[in-house]
Amino acid sequence: MAMDHKNGSLEKVGVVKGEVNPLDISIAVRACDADAVPSVLERLSSFGKTPPVERDDIRLAMLADARTLVRALETPRETMIKHNWAQPACHAAITTCYNAGVLDLLRDGPMKVDQLASKLGMHREVLAMGYIKETDVDEYAPTNFSKALTIPIIGDGYPCLAGGAHTASTKLHEYLRQTQYATPSDFAAGPYQYAFDTEMNLFQYMHAHPPLGKQFDHHMGGYRQGRPSWMDPNFYPVKEQIFAGMDTSEDSVLLVDIGGGLGHDLGEFSAKYPDAPGRLVLQDLQVVIDGIKQLDPKIERMNHDFLTEQPLKGARAYYMHSVLHDWPDDMCANILKPLAGAMKRGYSKLLINENVIPDKDADWQATALDVLMMALFASKERTLTQWRQLLETPELGLRIVRVWSAEHSQESLIECELV
Repeated sequence: MAMDHKNGSLEKVGVVKGEVNPLDISIAVRACDADAVPSVLERLSSFGKTPPVERDDIRLAMLADARTLVRALETPRETMIKHNWAQPACHAAITTCYNAGVLDLLRDGPMKVDQLASKLGMHREVLAMGYIKETDVDEYAPTNFSKALTIPIIGDGYPCLAGGAHTASTKLHEYLRQTQYATPSDFAAGPYQYAFDTEMNLFQYMHAHPPLGKQFDHHMGGYRQGRPSWMDPNFYPVKEQIFAGMDTSEDSVLLVDIGGGLGHDLGEFSAKYPDAPGRLVLQDLQVVIDGIKQLDPKIERMNHDFLTEQPLKGARAYYMHSVLHDWPDDMCANILKPLAGAMKRGYSKLLINENVIPDKDADWQATALDVLMMALFASKERTLTQWRQLLETPELGLRIVRVWSAEHSQESLIECELV
């Protein structure tokens, strides 16, 4: 877009060289979708004056309408400023406060900026305030949001992604321009390596630059909080699908969590099914296993690189949560081959807990993550068709039995078995 300062209009350069379509600047300063406002307001008003927001279905429906209303009322100029000024500045401010310890000090009540600066040994001008409550001149109080950030699995996402991820998103447009906008597919030489000027992938880079690796492991436990869990009866019938028919011998393995990080999923599973038959095994790289401070003693820890042979043969279920979306298709095949080779036909199941992007009306969290996966891993979030193309190949010998989902869950559980 080029601006003609004489007549205050924008000129949009078309695909054909030399083709110019004049566009009046007034489009940028009018509401994006004024026609949609009445219907959105009507939907919001239908919830009443005191809607039961403790119910997720009500809260999420209202939130979707509220976001639609904001997008409709904002002008294109305001949306542009939000994307390019407010959102980066907000993330920078929150990360600064988190790293400096501001949010910990502020947790118990209002404090003056000078008090905070004095206690932290900082200049008052450096204190970036965001998402907290202004109670007086230069005085701020905590909110539920700022209090939640003092919990590491919530707050650590900010410095972790700021230090080891966001540069790849910022420079994605440069990388794509240099590659003539070809879809990234090289995990070892993709947008991430270009942005960080490294030969390492994200996992290697973060663990080579502490505390990013530890913060990333925390973030993986935090992002899934509050989401419907695959192991709940209204999502996936665990007892009917994997307990029933379980080998009852003493050494039998019930569930192997591959690339399971700090063990959040297996810990939840053990708490919800304390009498589950068989062994529960957490597998990840040694650097991750060594970082576990607390884990249910019933869960076995095992150092394992999922690109190598799976040492546990014939388990009842092998489980992966948000693993395959980190890898392009060719690398996923390399991960799945040793896994399929360890499965027992007619007995073992592969459970993949990931997004299955719908062909229409995809959730914003999934689509945002799709772009992030491209920037970080030269990978993607997948549709059901793409999952079938990945999993149901002669080389792997797998078939999708069913895709299980629950209301208000962005993620699904893809249940597979050997053909």
